[in-house]
Amino acid sequence: MLPAWLETVSAPILQVTEAPTVEALHGELLRQWGSSEVWRLSYGLHSVVVKRGTDGQADEAGAYERFVVPLGLPAPELIHRHRDGEGGVLVLADVGRVTLEQEPTAEGFVAGAELLATIRGRSVDGSSEFPPERVKEMAGRIGRIGFDLAPLTEALAGLHREVPAAVVHGDFVPKNLVTDGTRWTAIDWPGAYLAPHLSDLYTLVRDAVALGHDREPIVARYLDATGADPALVDRQLLVGGGCFYLVALTFIVEEGLRTIPESKDWIDGLLTELEDVVGALA
Repeated sequence: MLPAWLETVSAPILQVTEAPTVEALHGELLRQWGSSEVWRLSYGLHSVVVKRGTDGQADEAGAYERFVVPLGLPAPELIHRHRDGEGGVLVLADVGRVTLEQEPTAEGFVAGAELLATIRGRSVDGSSEFPPERVKEMAGRIGRIGFDLAPLTEALAGLHREVPAAVVHGDFVPKNLVTDGTRWTAIDWPGAYLAPHLSDLYTLVRDAVALGHDREPIVARYLDATGADPALVDRQLLVGGGCFYLVALTFIVEEGLRTIPESKDWIDGLLTELEDVVGALA
């Protein structure tokens, strides 16, 4: 049974899929978390992806307006948006049926690095939204960090002096990298922001290594695609890792414990990884 909230966006869905009625659509639930629900709706050869988000997932359309559309980023086309007091609903182009999470090949992770190079290569106006002082602010919100974050703060400040801010996807992980067999696309953009670090490359490499893949070809592909200095990218990776862990821990403490109860079991591991990254920067 399709969810009742689809009625709010039924007109654009029927127009794109050419279905005569909502009841004629075939629905496939792709993902359901506490703050988001994603469906593929199809009729014959036509399909769309529809996403409903609340809390931190509610304003993904804002990321489309700020970054995706003006910069032509590799993301699904936004067909329609609807916002009400309960959250937001997006109707998106269906860009593929296979994620890197489903088929976690070494080639797929290398392709992800190339995709990230495209995203980072788009010049954007605006200042960083992750300044050095945000490290202390987020640590205070998390409230359980018992080690010194000064090496991360100092390294982040150094990047702000050396590197212009670029788009950070914010959740550049295998479940959000989709292929149609020809090209790769990044989905799920509500956490996008501007910063000089490389948390997206960090999370891509982190997941690849956890699956037994070699780190080097992934980083090498990013370096080849961007022409960036390897030493600088190494620092961007470590700082990006630290920033990723701060964002993840803040999410868990302020939202995840309510919307994803099992996220409480992630906290200790994330704190350990954060401490390791800060130690590497010291």
